[in-house]
Amino acid sequence: MSRITDRFAALRRDGRTALVPYVTAGDPRPEVTVPLMHAMVEAGADLLELGVPFSDPMADGPVIQLANERALEHHTSLHDVLDMVRAFRQQDTATPVIVMGYLNPIEVMGYAEFATAAAAAGVDGVITVDMPPEEAEDFRRELLAQGIDPIFLLAPTTNDARIRKVIDAASGFIYYVALKGVTGAGNLDTEEVGRRVSHIRAMTDIPVGVGFGIKDADSARAVAPFADAVVVGSAIVRQIEQYSDKMDTATQHIVALLKDIRQALDSGDTARLEQA
Repeated sequence: MSRITDRFAALRRDGRTALVPYVTAGDPRPEVTVPLMHAMVEAGADLLELGVPFSDPMADGPVIQLANERALEHHTSLHDVLDMVRAFRQQDTATPVIVMGYLNPIEVMGYAEFATAAAAAGVDGVITVDMPPEEAEDFRRELLAQGIDPIFLLAPTTNDARIRKVIDAASGFIYYVALKGVTGAGNLDTEEVGRRVSHIRAMTDIPVGVGFGIKDADSARAVAPFADAVVVGSAIVRQIEQYSDKMDTATQHIVALLKDIRQALDSGDTARLEQA
C-alpha cells in the first residue's frame, strides 16, 4: 500500500478526519517551502499538497494565481518542486506528499521520466487538474508502476456515469471540489456538499477529500462529518501573500490556522465516535 492509503487507513481506524493543507511550491521564495512544509506537519497536517507553479492555473482563483506568479518570478520549475520534496524527505519519511498541478510541465518532462523522478523524490500522489480520467490511462499506468497514486477531481455537477469512471481510475483518495468555480470562490453549501459526498462514498471505499472552500475551523467542522479529509488552500496562501516579506509571521499565522482547524476536526471526530 502507498503512504496515502496507509495514512487514511490509520485515520479511519482512529475515527479522525485528515487535514490536508496546500501551498504553492516556491511561493514567495523557493527556500521557504520546505521549512513551511515541516511547520504544517507539526501544526497537525496529515498529508501535504504541494502546487507546481504554472503560468495558466485555470482551476485556481486570484489568490493562488498570484502565488503561481510569485513562484514563477523565481523560475520555480517542476524539477525544483521534486527537489523540495526530496529535501523534505530527509527529515520526514512518513507524511504523504501530493503534487498538484497542470499537465503541460509533466508532458514536457515525459510521463515515464516524471513518474520515476517523482517516486525517487518521495512523492506519493499526483493531481493533474486538466487531465480527465478518459485521457489519463498512459500517465496513470506510469504512476502506478512507481507506487504513486493518481488522484482525480469530482465536481458538484459530475453525473453518476462519470463518477464511476473516476472511481475506476482513482487511487489514494478522490478529491471532491465543493464549489462550482475556482479555488477560493464563494461560500460552501455544506448540506449540498454532504449529500454529494455521501452519494459518492456509497459508491466506493476510496476515501473522499473535500476542498475549494474550506477556509477556517467552522467550515472544516461543518464538512468533517461526511468527508475523509478537508483540503485548505487559499486561506493559507492568503497569509503568504500578506506577509510575503515576513515569512516567520506568515508561518505563525498558518500554524495558528491549522491548529484551530485540527482542533475543530478532532472535536467533531470525538463527537462522531461517541455517537457511533
